[in-house]
Amino acid sequence: MSERTVRYDAARAEFLEAPAAIRKRPGMYIGSTSERGLHHLVFNVADRAVKETLEGRVGPIGITLTPDGGVRIADDGPGSPLRTEAGGAPGLEAQLTGMEAGAGSVGRHSVALDSNGTWLCVTNALSSRLTVEVRREGTRWIQEYARGIAVTRPTAAGPATGHGTSIAFVADPEIFGTNEFSFTTLAERFRELAFLNRGLDITLTDERAPDRPRSERFRFPGGARDFVAFLDAQNRKPVHPEAISFQREDPRMAATSEVALRWSGSLEEQVLSYANSRPTYQGGTHVVGFSAGLSVAVNTYARERGLLTSADPDLSAGQIGTGLTAVVSVKVDRPEFLGATRAVLGNRAVRLCVEEAVREHVSGWLETHPEQASTVIGRMVRGVARD
Repeated sequence: MSERTVRYDAARAEFLEAPAAIRKRPGMYIGSTSERGLHHLVFNVADRAVKETLEGRVGPIGITLTPDGGVRIADDGPGSPLRTEAGGAPGLEAQLTGMEAGAGSVGRHSVALDSNGTWLCVTNALSSRLTVEVRREGTRWIQEYARGIAVTRPTAAGPATGHGTSIAFVADPEIFGTNEFSFTTLAERFRELAFLNRGLDITLTDERAPDRPRSERFRFPGGARDFVAFLDAQNRKPVHPEAISFQREDPRMAATSEVALRWSGSLEEQVLSYANSRPTYQGGTHVVGFSAGLSVAVNTYARERGLLTSADPDLSAGQIGTGLTAVVSVKVDRPEFLGATRAVLGNRAVRLCVEEAVREHVSGWLETHPEQASTVIGRMVRGVARD
């Protein structure tokens, strides 16, 4: 190593703003410049429409993979103002050009479609071209960008038919190793999101091959209950026909919980957990509460009905989980995510509240469905378990 001393000070620092900062280090904002990062561009734009839908301002959302290799996300909302209005939230023009305008709220309506954050300006900076169309108050407005830089002012383009906002972009081939969006990957995430948010109505359409158009609609009024049915449809024969499901608002944890579960003839356990629609792959307090509440409900019922004797140990987590399909979703006003990947929910109050809710609802179901309860618990007691 050289003994020459190198001094770093403010004179050597390089300060970059969007879009230059984003284009220089895209991985910091979208994780990678591979297919995963490419899909993140779509999630960044769709996130805006999803939030407005959950807040009651937008109806159906249309996402289209276009023949030119781009993506168009359109909604029928009131039409987002392009410029920031006096005293209002940042307009689309500000969101598309500055990271400081992209953070938004972090409450239960703040649905991050991917794990790296949500900024419209990131998609704009990493697109070779992006076009915004706003239909608002009888006028159709259009603005165009190239690699994050506005090339036109918001321009009136005639009278508007209806109202809404549409953002279309083409990912920059100078940035990405692939420009091929996966219909399957996008469908999986938007389907999941629609299961977790009953108010969502999303249609994903692929127009890239005119002779083979493809479209799929995601709308699930049954929420987590529909999610469990979808998961069980993949070669899992249910032991009882209807899933146990509930929703509960609990001010003690400043959150709502939605849980659905059902046992099947499978030996595998499948429990999916979410916090503010974000997958929590490593669990957290909501999963701990779910497991604890389920254990108490099942073991208490089994002993009261004589399915377990006083000499028998409690049914273990492995026994109770055999063949279990469950979805555990909480939406928290102030979520506390732990770890570098933010895949663990840490809110302490959530654990006790979810445990209580699961114990009460599962106990109620067992009491009112004695024949099905006997079948479910009988399988556990007979040792169909993995442990």
